[in-house]
Amino acid sequence: MKITRHPDNPIVVPGGYDWRKVTVFNPAVIIDNDKFYMIERTAESLTPCKNFLGLLESDDGVHFTHVKDEPIVTPDMLGFPYGSVQDPRLVKIDGTFYMNYALRPCAMSYYPTGAGVPARSIPEYPDGWGEEEGHWLTRSSILKSQNLVDWEFVADTTPLDINDRDNILFPEKINGKFVLLRRPEEYTGEQYGTEKAAVWITYSDDLINWEEPKLLFKGENPAWESRKIGGSTPPVKTDKGWLVLYHGVDENIVYRVGAVLLDLENPEKIIARTHNFIMEPETYYEKFGFQLPNVIFPTGNVVKDGLLYIYYGVTDTAIALATVPVDDLVQHILNESAQ
Repeated sequence: MKITRHPDNPIVVPGGYDWRKVTVFNPAVIIDNDKFYMIERTAESLTPCKNFLGLLESDDGVHFTHVKDEPIVTPDMLGFPYGSVQDPRLVKIDGTFYMNYALRPCAMSYYPTGAGVPARSIPEYPDGWGEEEGHWLTRSSILKSQNLVDWEFVADTTPLDINDRDNILFPEKINGKFVLLRRPEEYTGEQYGTEKAAVWITYSDDLINWEEPKLLFKGENPAWESRKIGGSTPPVKTDKGWLVLYHGVDENIVYRVGAVLLDLENPEKIIARTHNFIMEPETYYEKFGFQLPNVIFPTGNVVKDGLLYIYYGVTDTAIALATVPVDDLVQHILNESAQ
């Protein structure tokens, strides 16, 4: 499967403003009125790693500039002055933009490999923040907007007593219901049907009240999915099914990318799925970075002129772009699934 990395990668890097001086990664991207819009995850510090969301725009999907010189969403706006807002995914349904995001009430100091962690690396916060277990769990929620700048809280999409992220809305209702992918980390064990964190699916009439999630698919290839899997990008509608990219993590904490096709009318039905990854860390910017080596983590994709633009975080440090013809990728998934 030939997926082409853009020669200008990484296309978005840290700097420019204090709130993004340390890192930018894991963006949401959408095309609206023929313009590309990106919502980036940023940080100005790793101790603690308090994350913000910034808004950029582009005419070509490669060269992005900021719409505002300040974040559009901060944890403070959401009521969590010491928190961290992370990993946006973006869709537009019936004229309204909806953004999934993950939020940790208290931002953690960030040493993801566990190597070289200094003493007293866990932040201390005033006013009781950080004293409850739930302050360190990751919840997922939805915001809505009419203009991508001003955002209104809609609902939490996950229980607040578990870690649940990689929540991703489908870009349209199916059979009259909103559809959401989830990745509840505590839903493991015999009673859940999976030993490792996996991809689940749920439905809602109003975006606020969600049905009990159902296990959609779990890691199957121990060579690259042994630690966990999770949804990556919002589903793309094709004539063969919903195209969904997902990430797989192995025991060495290497992040790779797989793909699955779901039935258009019944997204619980898997039409085809890749056995092998379609992307893995290859270039220097995917192998070495400020934070976590050997990571490619797609969180945004759009289609223009038959080409799928895949936007992905690299080493939790910067943002890169890869492209592939949609029809070629869909056919690859069908062919590999049939083998």
